[in-house]
Formats: sequence, C-alpha cells, structure tokens
Amino acid sequence: MNDTNPSLTKKISRRDFVCTSAIAAGTAALAGPFIRSVRAGEPGPNSKIRLGLVGCGGMGMGDLATFFKNPEVDCAVVCDVDDSHLAKGLELCAKSDRPKPDTVKDFRRVLDRKDVDIVLIATPDHWHALPTVLACQAGKDVYVEKPLARTIDEGRAMLTAAQKHHRIVQMGSQWRSCQHIIEAAEFVKSGKLGKLAMVRGWAYLDWLPSIGKPADCAPPPGVDYEMWLGPAPQRPFNPNRFHFNFRWFWDYAGGLMTDWGVHLINMMLMGAGVEWPRTIVSSGGKYVLDDNSETPDSQVTTYEFPNFMLVWEHKAGLGVGLNGRPWGISWSGTEGTILLNDEGWELVVEHRKGNLEPRKAKGSGDARPAHVRNFLDCVKSRQPPVLNLELGHHVSTVAHLGNIAFRTGKKITWDAANEKIVGDHEADKLVGVKYRKPWKLPYARRA
Repeated sequence: MNDTNPSLTKKISRRDFVCTSAIAAGTAALAGPFIRSVRAGEPGPNSKIRLGLVGCGGMGMGDLATFFKNPEVDCAVVCDVDDSHLAKGLELCAKSDRPKPDTVKDFRRVLDRKDVDIVLIATPDHWHALPTVLACQAGKDVYVEKPLARTIDEGRAMLTAAQKHHRIVQMGSQWRSCQHIIEAAEFVKSGKLGKLAMVRGWAYLDWLPSIGKPADCAPPPGVDYEMWLGPAPQRPFNPNRFHFNFRWFWDYAGGLMTDWGVHLINMMLMGAGVEWPRTIVSSGGKYVLDDNSETPDSQVTTYEFPNFMLVWEHKAGLGVGLNGRPWGISWSGTEGTILLNDEGWELVVEHRKGNLEPRKAKGSGDARPAHVRNFLDCVKSRQPPVLNLELGHHVSTVAHLGNIAFRTGKKITWDAANEKIVGDHEADKLVGVKYRKPWKLPYARRA
C-alpha cells in the first residue's frame, strides 16, 4: 500500500468546526481513559512513542522522516503490500538511526501488536477508512493522510470510531499548522477584510503528464495485489491503477478534487468558517490528457454556502493560474482581497474604501514538522489535534460533494444534519460505502 506523491514532497506547487459538542464531550471524557491508557503502557508525557507505518510509498516515507525529527519516536513495524516499498521503509529507519522494524504485508498484523502506540496511514484513499477504524478499536492513535477517506460515509465511520474509543486522530493536511496561513485566516476572521463574499481556490498543473494507456498485465513480483485491492472492486492489474496513479480512478480516489482540493479547501475554510454548503454544481472533463484515467483533468465547482460563495477549479497542462499564480486561494471581502499560497500572502485593498493598507507577508516554510509535532503532543496530552476528525471530515466532505455533483451532472442540495443529498437517490448513493466481500467497515451507516 502507498500514497506515492513525490510531486507533493516539494512545496505544494509540486505537491494540505471548531470541535462540535460530540468532540468536546469526548475530550472531557478523556481524563479517566488517559490515566488507564498510560497504566496500560501507552505513551506518557515523557515516554517513547512507538509507531507502526501502513504504506511505505512517497507520502509514507515523507511522513515517517518527519516523525523521526522527533527523538521520542521509534518505528516498531512497517507494512506494505509491495516488497520494494518495504525495503524503502527499512532503509529509511536505518538512515535515521532507528532500530530495525519488523515488516508485514497485512495491516491487521500492525494493529495486533502491543508495542505499537500510533499508526501512520499513508495508503491509497480506499484504504484510509478501515485501518483507521480498526486501529481506534485496537486502542491506537492515528495519523492518516488526506483526504480522510474515499467517500463521505467512510469519513463518518472514522469519526464515530475516534469518538467512541477516545482516540487521538489527525488528518495529514499539514497546512492547518502553517503559520502564515493561520495568520492570513485570522485576518479574514477578524472582519478587517469586510464582509466575505467570495472564496476561490485553484491549481493549474503543467507538470501533470498523460499516463498513457498501458494494457492489463500481471502484478509486479513481490506485490500482494489482492490485498492492495482490498474493499475496492475486483479489477485486472493495470500499471496505471497502482501506486501514484491510483488517484485518477474512481474505485480508489477522487482525482485532483480530493488530492489537491482537500488541501486548498482546508485553507479556504480556515478563514471562511465552518459552515456547510447548501448546494453544489460542478462541470469539467478530460480536455487535455489522452490516457485511460477516469477523473477530470479540468474541473470547476461552485458551492453556495449560507454567507458566501466558494469556487474550486483545477486544470492540467497549464502552469499559470489565477492572479499569475500556478496555485493558490483568495478571500474576497468588501474591503479587500487576500491572495495566498506557499510563498506567502498579499492583501490587495479596495482603494475607494481607504480603510486598509496593502501588505505582504512571506511564507513560513514546510508545515509538516509542526503538524506532526501537534499530533504527538496531543497523543500525550489527550487534547484534540488541530486537524481532528471533526474538521477533517468537514473539509473532505466538501471536496467529495464537488465530485458527486460532477459525476451526476446535477446541481445537488446537501442536508448536512443527516449527511444526505436531498431528492436525488442516485447522487445520494455516492455518499455511502460499498465494500467488496469479505471486507466490512464498522460504523458505516449505509454499507
């Protein structure tokens, strides 16, 4: 298993509700469980934290290296269905001067271990939900890569498991911990930008190539392809449906909307707030790439929130996006607009108003170390991390709704209280979970 994305290990141009009463109640209930967990051998404030890695691809290796920046972290076991990736996991542990971990191909063997405190999940999207839920049931804390899952109902099951078992779970969209983004979002929320009317996010990716149309073939030696498929539909092995390129096929992921969109929607909602969209419409298609991928290379999605509009767009084959930036977000209020990406943020004022002065702020660098540090601190303190599953589920659901609108070709209406698409049975089926036997997802509401 892996979530191989080398393009995102550089800066993102080549690469992330205030807690509800349920989370608050779960946090309040943690004082007793934390005392018991420490007595049971789980990490205390000053003890070693023992990690089990599930998924040794590009994201797994990048995340593991980041965890190793913290001296209290050791890796007890690495798990991947591909022998070549297991070898990379062992190599990284050796280079990081850590004890040699065990290797397994079945993630359940990671969860069986008493010497694993936290589970790092960096698999393809269709393998996010079940390992997270079972890890929570096994008493493990979890750091899981974005998007939270392949479907909305899977995300809800993950959130339910985290709450029910009082686990610390962080979604790995590191931009929630990026200082210059936090500062820009706070500026928007302060009201100084005026009434927020429009929020935009975009990713124009000239580096995204055609993946061609290779024929089906046998899996590579050393790969447990049946385990890689897991709950996904049975398909012949195809090189394009494996490792990095899995993200362009609906069986496993949601294309650029959930690959890049989740990161940027996360940023947009940091300033715009925690509302749910009322309606969503999306259009696009494959206008650039001639290959066997399924997800759109060009897509524009419009969300009607109660108090503002949010627009997401992506396009392959072009590197000059809106406002001269290949990717970014903007918050537009009645007093001005903030433009933001990894290089920093800029305030462009409405000069006729004269209430603000233009300003610029530089980027604050790689946010992954801070995001991982926040998670580790919360594992010890039992406080909710900055991108806990309530927030992770919210952000990921917004992205998934864009894909549902695109796939159905309809304007959809979202009932957030019941997590249901109103008046459209076919669209609503895409909210749910359908696993291939014998796999089953605990806590799934519409399995």
